[in-house]
Amino acid sequence: MLHGVIPVRKARGMTSHDVVSRIRRLAGQKKVGHTGTLDPEVEGVLPVCLGQATRIAEYIQELPKRYRGTMTLGSATDTQDQTGRVVEEREVGSLDPEEIDEVFRRFTGEIEQIPPMFSAVKVGGRKLYEWAREGREVPRKPRKVTIHSLRRIGMEKGKQPRIHFDVQCSKGTYVRTLCVDLGRALGYPAHMSGLIRTESGPFSLEDARSLEELESMAENGELDRALTGIGEALGHLPAVMVPRETFPDVMNGRPLGMEEQKEEQGPVPVGTLFRVYTDDGRFCALYTLKDKSKAIPVKVFRVR
Repeated sequence: MLHGVIPVRKARGMTSHDVVSRIRRLAGQKKVGHTGTLDPEVEGVLPVCLGQATRIAEYIQELPKRYRGTMTLGSATDTQDQTGRVVEEREVGSLDPEEIDEVFRRFTGEIEQIPPMFSAVKVGGRKLYEWAREGREVPRKPRKVTIHSLRRIGMEKGKQPRIHFDVQCSKGTYVRTLCVDLGRALGYPAHMSGLIRTESGPFSLEDARSLEELESMAENGELDRALTGIGEALGHLPAVMVPRETFPDVMNGRPLGMEEQKEEQGPVPVGTLFRVYTDDGRFCALYTLKDKSKAIPVKVFRVR
């Protein structure tokens, strides 16, 4: 069985589940899962976890994502993106790039978003898109998300101007809703007309492989070359080295005394989740520091 993370470059027109199904077939194993859904019309980086790496999907999901997108001004759709039915149109006057940049700055930091009706958020025990398909709109509570950075990277003039942008944001951000809200702040209806996820946690488009590449690697018995190790995929977490003779204790989930452990990135604060390696470089587990002298196991990985 393969254990690790493959950053896949998902193509437009595929669901995230489609990608997982293909990887299952290529790897010849059932234990495969993705780290956060990409809409069918969105392409880009989709980290896929295999084997015991499926146990770290929750940590990768929590990391920021980066997108390159396009917002079209002058028309709004019922889905907030280019796939929907136009529900409002308005002629767009002259646009001041400095005004656009100022609006973008106002949306940087913690903001509130109302989930779109065409989304999988549940209200009243049903997914919002189920209500939407019946032509019904239901009240939704706003959610807080964080826009770490947002900048305009291009602009196309015309009857319906298109603004190209780069955004890094927290888990749970709806970029299409961001486009609608940005348009409203500029005084026009708007929708998202294109989106590519360029980064997901530690993985970028440069790291990602297409399904065609992975198919070829699998045919040559080299699919393991596409894997990022479990510990490496969690590189945002601090690492602690333990002596090789401590390995059996870690595998049995015993607490670690921290007085003599080697902390690779300086002292680990109490309550911090960290990676455990043996001093010969073997990733073993995730522990959390209970107090200054003792750490307890969260997850142990029996992977060679």
